[in-house]
Amino acid sequence: MQAMKERNDQKPLEGFIQIDNAYWGGVRKGTKGRGVKGKRPFVAVSLNDEMHPVAMCFSVVKGFQKKEITDWTKRHIKAKSVTVSDGLACFNGLGDADVFHFSIVTGGGAECVEIHYFKWVNTIISNVKNAMHGTFHAINLKHLPRYLAEFGDKFNRRYNLESMIERLAFANLITPPIPERLLKLAESSKA
Repeated sequence: MQAMKERNDQKPLEGFIQIDNAYWGGVRKGTKGRGVKGKRPFVAVSLNDEMHPVAMCFSVVKGFQKKEITDWTKRHIKAKSVTVSDGLACFNGLGDADVFHFSIVTGGGAECVEIHYFKWVNTIISNVKNAMHGTFHAINLKHLPRYLAEFGDKFNRRYNLESMIERLAFANLITPPIPERLLKLAESSKA
């Protein structure tokens, strides 16, 4: 999974991109919202060409702050791409990263998932969350980036299934051996 994460991080998205925020984990009782202890935020992005999903990028971020989103965008989205997001203030950081950004205030609630501009990103978020809940009994939050990379890798290469095994074998060949103690460590702070 580490090889998939590294490969996905090297290929930035481009073109027309839908962006939304999503969360994994967190306590089920008590305070709700973005600041709940135990929740790990991640940015979900779907790249569209002629309004069809082509590629996606899921990355764990430290939080939804403008600077964090700007830094993430510089690493994962090519300059001059067109992005659309909801009205969350942190997404103003997209414009600071040399991409064109359009913000649509959705107002929250169930109706916001029906907005045409967020159709594919919301569908992909839902599919990945359901697949992860259905596949894994428990996911340690420190390993979440690798699990997300696995789903991203499969999604981004779904049109070329014949080469998937070959590409995975190649990625494993060029990835240096990693001792188990290092595999158990959390992802780096770069997210």
